[in-house]
Amino acid sequence: MVQQHSDEPLTERAQHLLRMLVHRYIQDGQPVGSRMLTRNSGLDLSAASIRNVMADLEEAGYIQSPHTSAGRIPTDRGYRFFVDSLMSVSSEDGLDTDSLRVRLDSGQGTDALVDSASNILSGLTHLAGVVTLPKRDFGAIRHLEFLPLTERRILAILVLNDQEVQNRVIETDRAYTPSELQQVSNYLAAEFAGKSVASVRRGLLDAMQADQQHMNSLMTSAIAVAQQLFDEGSAESENFVMAGETNLMTFAELSSVEKLKELFEAFGRKRDILHLLDRCLSADGVQIFIGEESGYQAFDGVSLVTSTYQSDDEILGVLGVIGPTRMAYDRVIPIVDVTARLLGHALKPGH
Repeated sequence: MVQQHSDEPLTERAQHLLRMLVHRYIQDGQPVGSRMLTRNSGLDLSAASIRNVMADLEEAGYIQSPHTSAGRIPTDRGYRFFVDSLMSVSSEDGLDTDSLRVRLDSGQGTDALVDSASNILSGLTHLAGVVTLPKRDFGAIRHLEFLPLTERRILAILVLNDQEVQNRVIETDRAYTPSELQQVSNYLAAEFAGKSVASVRRGLLDAMQADQQHMNSLMTSAIAVAQQLFDEGSAESENFVMAGETNLMTFAELSSVEKLKELFEAFGRKRDILHLLDRCLSADGVQIFIGEESGYQAFDGVSLVTSTYQSDDEILGVLGVIGPTRMAYDRVIPIVDVTARLLGHALKPGH
């Protein structure tokens, strides 16, 4: 049965004590007792009054008592209230953005940039950094070549933004000779060179709607081959790069064999993480999933702080940090935000 909690607003002193408790627990990972709060609260309250406030916070579902301690720790609800209402985000001034910009050098290929971004996130937060590979339709086409493999299989070599090379194997409805493929390549290069994959896809749809009787055989062949190449469903499934997973083993609450096994199995399957990251694509700014909010049992006790990264106002992907719910959100949020902006800038075509 799901426990129902009161939605009555917290008093100022309850908010103050909750903020102190969350800060202290994030700092050392030990349950926080009323004695510590009494000594350090700065409030003119007796120990009995503070115990009463703690009891109210526990009844409302913001804190809980582990079985092994008389102290209290935040619940997912407590962390959510802390993040939304009580936390002050750290300034970006503490980040060496010039150094990060060098590490995200736009001269690198896309895969190298994504790998660098995930390592930056992991290195700065000492948690796990994750970055989805950018959408494959944002780059400008610079070169296109087709090579026959077997009777109805073709290797397409696609060069985007003068530096990224993609190789895709496509299946066709009929066999094509090397001469036909060269003609198709020349035609598509003349029609679509310098345009993004997304605009090519739209152009192909327009061409397909044209009067079939006025289409010559070359154009028909070009559309048939290109439709396979640029079909949204034919591209490699979106993936992500992760770094620093072993950092999570240093947190006591995640270090049990069963919990680590569950987490690393989720990392290996990737499907659950990708689904979570996909939910962030339509949202602006930093998004935070705390514990059970993810909807996946493997991520209970785990938080995910994410941001989209974009180029020329087009969202390319999502990056973020995975760690225990007691992560230092105020420090992690600006790191995620800055890394997202720098990665988007580095991926800007022609930059």
